Amino acid sequence: MPIDYRPRHLVTTAVGNRACRRSLRVLAIAGMAAAFLTTGCTIREQICRSDEYPVKAVGSTTGRTCQSNGKAPPPGYVRYPEGKVPKYVGDRWDNYWRTVVVDSNGNIVSGPSPSP
Repeated sequence: MPIDYRPRHLVTTAVGNRACRRSLRVLAIAGMAAAFLTTGCTIREQICRSDEYPVKAVGSTTGRTCQSNGKAPPPGYVRYPEGKVPKYVGDRWDNYWRTVVVDSNGNIVSGPSPSP
């Protein structure tokens, strides 16, 4: 069995440093979380990535997908009307379009009519 000739306080320092670093990480994460909560910042989930736009499924209240910018909607999907495009999950237009069914021309066939 090898003998460790280092002074005892140096042998235990590595373990102590790990615990200290872990504690500092936890405090940093807690501080960041507190900053978000106290400043009112919220993290909102976007419906599509920045290089895509959302399209609504024909004949469905819940169907939607994202389409690459510059490309037409895939078969069975239509564009949302300009100014009524949902941007974030749970925003005004996302909630509205989940209650509406559209036809292949984008006309509302059931559900409430859009408000301005």
